[in-house]
Parts: sequence; C-alpha cells; structure tokens
Amino acid sequence: MSSGSGETTTVKTGETPAAPDSAPAKQGWKCPLSDAHVHREDVRKVWKECQEESFWYRALPLSVGSMAVTGGLIYNGVWKSSARFGPFPKLAVAGLLGFAVGKASYIGTCRSKFQELGIKDGPGSGPWSRKGPCGPGHRHCHHECEECKKKPQAAPAELA
Repeated sequence: MSSGSGETTTVKTGETPAAPDSAPAKQGWKCPLSDAHVHREDVRKVWKECQEESFWYRALPLSVGSMAVTGGLIYNGVWKSSARFGPFPKLAVAGLLGFAVGKASYIGTCRSKFQELGIKDGPGSGPWSRKGPCGPGHRHCHHECEECKKKPQAAPAELA
C-alpha cells in the first residue's frame, strides 16, 4: 500500500490479477490503470535513436555552423584572434557552444518519443531520471490511481 509519505510497496503482478470486488488471495494484485508496460529494449532503442538524431541533425550542424561564423568573423577582422593561440580558442568555444545548444534543442523531440512509448513526464520518470525511493539507480512507479486510493485494504502489503 502506498501512502502520502512517499513509501513504495512492491506488488507481484506475474499471476492473474484478482477480481476488483474480491480480496486478492494468493494471486497478484494489479492496479487497473497502471498496466502499461514498457519494454527495456524499446527504451534503449528510443534512447539510442535520440542520441544519434540529436548529434547528426542538431549538434553537429550547429557546431560546424557556429565555428564557420566565428571563423568568418575572425577572418574579416570583426573579432581578433589571440596573439598567443590564434583563432583556435574562439573556434573551440563556438564549436562547444553550438554542440551543447544542438543537443539541448532536441530534448523536446526525445521527450515526445518517450511519451509515445508510454513514459510520462514528471520527476522520477524516464531514462534520464536515476533517483528513486531506494536510492540512485532504483526507479519505481509512484502511480496510484483513484480506484487504488479508494480500496487500500484490497492491496496486500507485500507479497513474497
């Protein structure tokens, strides 16, 4: 049973769920609204796709573009190159900033791809979140539907 204090209970759902009106015997209990299951391979596939697309479609073009603009400004004398290092520090900073802005600009697209899988927005959700009630690396669903809130006695405390 999950209370308002943020505690999480492990519920066994490998067997068929009990009928909504009967108390679950030795069968697993499952919330009727939280049966969306996301496969780990699907998440990995979308994560890899987001990483590749953000690099090729946003980060690399913005990085190269910002370096080209910076090089043009230095060549035309608008910006001066360093006496000691030449144009390289300004070009490196422009490239890094372009790369970071390109990666950051793709976050919304990746978020929508994860939403299509069934992963919702919010704290503690998605592959970018590693924080859970059991410490780093443990992620748990904190979903509690209205029907579950009404019938807390129907949920077993913990099944072994």
